[in-house]
Amino acid sequence: MNVPFFLARRYFFSRKKYNAVNIISGIAVCGIMLATAAMICTLSVFNGFQDLVATLFTNFDPELKVVATQGKVFNPKESRISRIHDMDEIEVWCETLEEQAMLKYKDRQTMCILKGVESNFKQLAQIDSILLGQGDFKLTDETARISYGVLGVDLTSKLNCGLYFTGPMEVYAPKRNAHINLTNPSLAFNRNYFYSPGSVFIVNQEKYDSNYTLVPLSFARKLFNYTNEVSAIEIKLKPGSNVRSVQKTIQETLGNHFLVLNRYEQQADAFKIMKIEKLMSYIFLTFILTIASFNIIGSLSMLIVDKKHDMNTLKSLGADHQTITNVFLYEGRLITLIGATLGILLGLSLCLAQQCFGIIKLGTNGHFIIDSYPVNVESVDVLLVLITVILIGFLSSWYPVKFLTSKMISVS
Repeated sequence: MNVPFFLARRYFFSRKKYNAVNIISGIAVCGIMLATAAMICTLSVFNGFQDLVATLFTNFDPELKVVATQGKVFNPKESRISRIHDMDEIEVWCETLEEQAMLKYKDRQTMCILKGVESNFKQLAQIDSILLGQGDFKLTDETARISYGVLGVDLTSKLNCGLYFTGPMEVYAPKRNAHINLTNPSLAFNRNYFYSPGSVFIVNQEKYDSNYTLVPLSFARKLFNYTNEVSAIEIKLKPGSNVRSVQKTIQETLGNHFLVLNRYEQQADAFKIMKIEKLMSYIFLTFILTIASFNIIGSLSMLIVDKKHDMNTLKSLGADHQTITNVFLYEGRLITLIGATLGILLGLSLCLAQQCFGIIKLGTNGHFIIDSYPVNVESVDVLLVLITVILIGFLSSWYPVKFLTSKMISVS
């Protein structure tokens, strides 16, 4: 039988001589429990928001995107690029061209990112799910020989053009390698027109809604003075394909002159900010947990004073200093483990309730794309919280037990 653990368990559940010891022990367990639950819930909410952002990007960003490491454009007909075009895992292959341009509608104008795409972009990005308006995703009309452009919803507000603008939208882009004519600056710009198909897209992300306009690839090439160059090749994989495996294969085939980016890497800045925010929250909650663990110090200190007579009895029975010290070390570990276990159960219960019932709402004015805080519990986070709580709890009980037991035993 482990005598120190047996005595620690008896001390934890039995009534003490001073009722305050029981109260402080209960407060210590509650403090650890609440801090642990707070960490579980907070980290899970960050996971939920990250998943939500990833879902929104899914409707616009491709699964894989090939870009050049040097320069803005490249030739998609290169032999090494052609080798990956016929890979079995690829379902949609879409060439795109992005450049800065200026939009002008009547007396309003604004800068935008003009993105030329092929006709199969509709299958690549599932854009029908993010369209607003009565129109379809339509970029060309071969009969009328006109081009259409689909704007981000915030761009329509800047231009005050509505979902279906009546007149043509003017597009200006500087001519490549052209010098500005001070007498007539307009000669340094290419100009073209497109019309509205009666719809706009909304991704609920400022980067796209405020900046992007989708036009036919041929329209963009003509405006920017390109022939067959592209700025990226966007790829959709067949269902069941391993994204990381295909990404690695394509990267090895293309070499160092190209980058193959998955969705998270395409939005590296946004996800990096979210990870930093999650890390800072973890550090802040760990600090709160450390403060809560001071209750363990108070509880053990009073317990050692309360059990001074028992310590003398154990010493008389032949118990050495380490055995007596272990009794109170086990007491501190019991407080930590019970508090951590209850905290994890409480945190998981709250997260489950939030997932099922959406108890905590984001707002009631309808301005949010979801009604309640998103939650996603990850086992890695639960394990991290458990290790953090145990480490801090064990360290909090080690010093006071070592110091006070030595002092009490030496005095007796």
